[in-house]
Amino acid sequence: MKFSQARDITALIGATAVCAALGTTASVAQPAEQRLPKAVTAWAAAWNGTTPQALGALFTTSGTYTDQGVGVTFHGRKEIAGWKAHSDDLIDNVHVTVRAAYRDSGHITVKAVYSGHLKGAPKPFAVPMATLLELDNRQRITSDQDYYALNAVLAQSGLPADWTPPTH
Repeated sequence: MKFSQARDITALIGATAVCAALGTTASVAQPAEQRLPKAVTAWAAAWNGTTPQALGALFTTSGTYTDQGVGVTFHGRKEIAGWKAHSDDLIDNVHVTVRAAYRDSGHITVKAVYSGHLKGAPKPFAVPMATLLELDNRQRITSDQDYYALNAVLAQSGLPADWTPPTH
């Protein structure tokens, strides 16, 4: 059976939205013997680390990173590292917890929990996230698309739905 990329993404977004509405990750626990692809462990370590360039270094020079939650796309290692730096400035303890990863050749789907504490918000957040990674033949990321519900992040954080980050 063959599926179109648009239909796959639509299904993934729908599943993520349902998970966010239910407050669950809706994933089966990953068996201990199942190993995550190296690209996924490196990606999560870079997000959980404090060196923005570590995230950018995982990408090809022309790689793209799209945060579908806020609707932004970054091109190239420098912009991607800049997005990580901006995220660290905005969110205390930003963290990605990988629950499972599924690989099909150069495509990896990641089920995760995205968490942290927006600076100035009354409470921290932890929301389901799905990430689609595409890799080149050297296992560098050519495309990263993160899907999560921004409204769930804001609601859990105790912020209004129309909240925008402060500009300093």
